[in-house]
Amino acid sequence: MSMVGLALTICGLIVALVGLVQFLVAAFREGIGWGLGVLFLAPVGLVFLVRNWQETKKSFFVQLGGLALIVVGSLLTGMGANPGH
Repeated sequence: MSMVGLALTICGLIVALVGLVQFLVAAFREGIGWGLGVLFLAPVGLVFLVRNWQETKKSFFVQLGGLALIVVGSLLTGMGANPGH
């Protein structure tokens, strides 16, 4: 069962990374300041997300889906482990 969890976790990381790249591309399209701010300052990313919801909602949900896969994969991996045995 832990191999399935590991595969889901890796897939989730890839999906989340794709969403992050989409988000960064949208920020750099808006301007170099936005792009650098999103890249280096987390609060700027949140502000950018809210101000540009129509352009960024797809990347947000892609990242959210990746996070869900990571969580499920981690739970499955943890369930497959037998501590103390």
